[in-house]
Amino acid sequence: MLKGKNIVVGVTGGIAAFKAASLVSGLVKLGANVDVIMTEHAAEFVSPLTFRSLAKTAVITDMFAEPAKMDIAHVSLAQKADIFVIAPATANIIGKIACGIADDMLSTTVMATKAPVLIVPAMNTNMYENPVVRDNIAKLNKLGYLFMEPGEGLLACGSSGKGRMPEPEDIIERIEREIGVEKDLSGLNILVTAGPTREAIDPVRYISNGSSGKMGYALAEAASKRGARVTLVSGPVSLHPPAGVNTVNVVSAEDMRGAVLANSAGCDIIIMAAAVGDFRPEKTEDEKIKKSSDFSQIRLVKNPDILAELGEKKAENQTIVGFCMETEDLITRAAEKLRRKNADMIVANNLKTPGAGFGVDTNVVTLIYSGGRESENLSGSKLWLADEILTRAAGLRNTDR
Repeated sequence: MLKGKNIVVGVTGGIAAFKAASLVSGLVKLGANVDVIMTEHAAEFVSPLTFRSLAKTAVITDMFAEPAKMDIAHVSLAQKADIFVIAPATANIIGKIACGIADDMLSTTVMATKAPVLIVPAMNTNMYENPVVRDNIAKLNKLGYLFMEPGEGLLACGSSGKGRMPEPEDIIERIEREIGVEKDLSGLNILVTAGPTREAIDPVRYISNGSSGKMGYALAEAASKRGARVTLVSGPVSLHPPAGVNTVNVVSAEDMRGAVLANSAGCDIIIMAAAVGDFRPEKTEDEKIKKSSDFSQIRLVKNPDILAELGEKKAENQTIVGFCMETEDLITRAAEKLRRKNADMIVANNLKTPGAGFGVDTNVVTLIYSGGRESENLSGSKLWLADEILTRAAGLRNTDR
């Protein structure tokens, strides 16, 4: 996704400068053209030779050095860049940019570029929480500068808290999201559900299923990368929420229903990828049930059918995508579900098919459409399938269904 992209990496004088070497190396491996600008203090932490060896280009450290080519370096790099990344970004460089100060090559080039600027703060926790730094970040946010949240943990200074530079792979993922993917879903509001639901038996036990949430999270991540405004309603999973996505965490089917209905108005596409439990205990005990009790008499009642409710209330030009997992008669049952739920597309898969089902990174699916359109069989990684499903769902908005 970054092949041929021109990325300028600015490195400032923080201990996390060593991580910038891995960032540059990772970008180069993905085919990006990388230019590096180092501040004077950054060169005290990592040698410019390191970055020159990784990027295979000259590293700029001195605004007044004799140029290798007859151009004005800060102007040519500013015009060349598809994105400008400052990692690590110290409180000093953030303050300079916020105040319009351009007194070295890095700050000068930032002032001259019209490319998106991604700032990756890394500093002591107290510095990051200083009101002056927070005001500078808020000001730059309003002006359209992009930021990544620093991580939490043990810092180089020995204290613990927020201020760690994100890992290089996380920064690369953000860069890909900003410039590596066509924003063909820009302007669309997309709601995705993911993961299992849990129905409490007592304060300790619950009924659930084996859904990992990977398919739903892949859909939310892919939609966000392609420019959509995404809301992800997620059951209990161990996955990290995708960047740039509004994530609403829920537990039970009733919780998911409430969150979906609260967020569905105005959505252009709704994708119900969650494995919502069909049943729940009629009564949830307030205290833990003892082993000596009779567990064979737990009465179950049906959970709300969220997909059917959405189908009944479907707005004009709203596309609804459901998921169907079966162990037999897949196509027949999926087609019936499509009709009953008034959905526009069903993504059907068989739990017994190798490479499909819960917990794995791949899937094997059949896409079944309303209106008699011929179904499609697809297989591949869940990330790849997410893009294919989104492309087809978006396409349904512009066709007779």
